[in-house]
Amino acid sequence: MGDTRSADKPLTDRLLRSWTRCRRRAWLDRHGNDQLRLYTAHRTLQLDDQQRSFVALLARKPGHGLQACEQGEEGVVGLRLRSTTREGLAVEAHPALLQRRAGSSRWGDFVYRPVLARQGRRLTREHRLQLALAGRLLEQLQQAPVRDGLALAGSGRRLERETVPLGGALQRQLDESLTKLAADLKRPNPPALAADRRKCTLCSWRGVCNADAAREGHLSEVSGIGAKRRDMLIEIGIDGLAALADADPERLALQLERFGEQHGAVAAPLVAQARAQRDGCAELLAAPPALPELAEAPGVLLYDIESDPDARDDFLHGFVRLPRGLEGRWDLSRATYHPLLALQEHGEGACWTRLQRLLRQYPDWPVLHYGETESLALRRMAQRQGVGDADLAALRRRLVDVHERLRRHWRLPLNSYGLKTVADWLGFRWGQTGVDGARALLWWRQWRGTGPGGRGHVQALRWIFAYNRDDGLATWAVAAWLLVQDETLGKG
Repeated sequence: MGDTRSADKPLTDRLLRSWTRCRRRAWLDRHGNDQLRLYTAHRTLQLDDQQRSFVALLARKPGHGLQACEQGEEGVVGLRLRSTTREGLAVEAHPALLQRRAGSSRWGDFVYRPVLARQGRRLTREHRLQLALAGRLLEQLQQAPVRDGLALAGSGRRLERETVPLGGALQRQLDESLTKLAADLKRPNPPALAADRRKCTLCSWRGVCNADAAREGHLSEVSGIGAKRRDMLIEIGIDGLAALADADPERLALQLERFGEQHGAVAAPLVAQARAQRDGCAELLAAPPALPELAEAPGVLLYDIESDPDARDDFLHGFVRLPRGLEGRWDLSRATYHPLLALQEHGEGACWTRLQRLLRQYPDWPVLHYGETESLALRRMAQRQGVGDADLAALRRRLVDVHERLRRHWRLPLNSYGLKTVADWLGFRWGQTGVDGARALLWWRQWRGTGPGGRGHVQALRWIFAYNRDDGLATWAVAAWLLVQDETLGKG
């Protein structure tokens, strides 16, 4: 296989999936240096979701390979399908699962259809094309039509099933996509960086593309610029970070207003952000103090949650308790970590009771968090637990969004104001390298296992706690920097 010319290699369903998400990703899958790939837990999570969905769908364990098809197994895995398109392109698919249905095929009075498990809340073009390719190749193998595929989501009693017709327009879309994929793979160099790179955090090639984006001064490197705004800037002749930094804000505002008045209003902030990143300088936006709540506070609670977004499950509420020293100084050596697990078998009420007990123990301590996720989660839980308006307002007053205060008072020379980017810039280091929310979710599922009687190894839980604690301490690193700036500016 090592001497197989790239042009002779088949177009696979994996390449098609990558290409649907990002043309550049597919090119890198085929031609990139695998040693530069970075681990991402998202693929493992997808496979875990897939396994749970398939178990819920099938009455028994699926068979394997062509022999299982010949025997009429209810479900079949491990089948490789190959063929050639009308244009002479070699194609290959490895369907995650085939499901037996009524009908007539080369094997008997039954047929098969492809099945996939989706993540997210809706069926996408990616899913449809995957099913279409598998269906086309399966049709040739079983010598019987494959009129539809099946998309699954969830598991157990919450298993969602969606039948996807595979004919007509979808097959034409498949042909067009395969032709374009083949053309992209023949390119000597990778396609341009994606216009909107927010989803690049999920990709194993993110390190390669991040380095290229920084070197090129790609507009997506400027904080606040997504795909739509980038297209507007390019249309008026702003093609990179350097050009944006050199632009006249007033003239740029007039140019952007042709896309709508609201776009003109962002011209000055975007130019200022580009200049901050170009020059590497932080800029004060609003007079101090950024965190007046901490002036007389006897301590703070640093709050961070870990969640399963697809299941809408906030499974860990983590607090770092940081008391103030006798001389009014903050001493991290006295910080203690308090994890509160939200186990579904215990019910939300039990978690809320523990949360209330902790918050009441430190009534005068502000609760610091980074971003709106924690605030929204806590307030929604309070509402579900029947908390009155007065108590809800008091809770809201205790919550301090460090991210919001940072954005209100400072412009930083960074391409993102996310916690990891900002804390890393300030010199904070997580105890575990390469860990993110997806990895923590994977560890959670590994520990949770099949339920109270089938838990995984406790070490996975310890890793989650360590990561969550570090997120709380990273939040404090940003807050502490704001306090230092307030003190310095106050003396000035």
